[in-house]
Amino acid sequence: MPNRSSMRDVARAAGVSLQTVSRVANGEPGVVDDKRDRVLSAMRELEYRPNSAARAMRRGAFRTVGVVYHSLHSVGTHRSLEQISERAAAQGYGTTIMPLVAASGLAANGAFTRLVEMAVDVVIVVFPSPFGAGSLEIPTSLPAVVLGPPQGHGSSSVDFDQDSAARLVVEHLVDLGHPTVHHIAGPQESFAARARVETWRSILEAHGLRVPTLRYGDWSAESGYVAMRQILADEKATGSGAPTAIYAGNDQMALGVYRALAEAGLRVPEDVSVVGCDDVDEAAAYAPPLTTVAQDWAALGEQTMRTALAMAGGAAPSDTVLPMRIVIRDSTAPYRG
Repeated sequence: MPNRSSMRDVARAAGVSLQTVSRVANGEPGVVDDKRDRVLSAMRELEYRPNSAARAMRRGAFRTVGVVYHSLHSVGTHRSLEQISERAAAQGYGTTIMPLVAASGLAANGAFTRLVEMAVDVVIVVFPSPFGAGSLEIPTSLPAVVLGPPQGHGSSSVDFDQDSAARLVVEHLVDLGHPTVHHIAGPQESFAARARVETWRSILEAHGLRVPTLRYGDWSAESGYVAMRQILADEKATGSGAPTAIYAGNDQMALGVYRALAEAGLRVPEDVSVVGCDDVDEAAAYAPPLTTVAQDWAALGEQTMRTALAMAGGAAPSDTVLPMRIVIRDSTAPYRG
């Protein structure tokens, strides 16, 4: 491989000083047209490429955000990455995406090391569940923002109010007179799923209502279908009758719930009210349109970048919780007894 041309080579070929080459490379004013043309010509002839990393180190900023994540399986991770990348670009920052081969502290720590070597200003960790093997060690030299509950390590956090998500759903269904609310939760290792389960249970207990057997899914429509069939079988076996209200952990699982209920000859919402979470684009097109909880992904992207840039600028760690809202459509109705 041929040696890479240096700024000194360009200066020598153009017959100007290193300072002049630097000004031209950085697009700075104060260089007469003749000298600028000679420098640009020399750059082309020598195939000179400015060393942006070295220049950034001198300035103390790389204008690059690193993002660490494990899987794009969930809607939340996909939308988070999309919004962060868009908001970063709007601020004039590039985004370096670092997928993990495993959801472990060891894998994450390796990613942090690589990002430090790749020269980023701040790292954003999309953190939907605990990392398993190995402790999470974010380098002190790397400002970090975690998308999820606070994790310490000197990092900031940005998250949706998962408690309010479950509260909005359960209170809505209780207000409609349903004797209880069955819940199909997301994966047990999910931070969001855990928080919603605790709130679901506590609200039912506060109203003096029966707490049904909890079922888990994996965010997929198929898992919602399987869980709903289990709930129907459980209620039949105990003689409790068909459930009248279902809270699915996300809209995809709610779609599986629709299928299981239809196969059982039960109608939504005449026989069973169903609520999801995420308010995916397709939720309004479900038959019937799905009542769900909306998360403002644009606000998440904006707040995450605002926090990330503040951390990169030396700000103290902070924790931000964003509100959620219920979108009532046609999949819920008053209890008919």
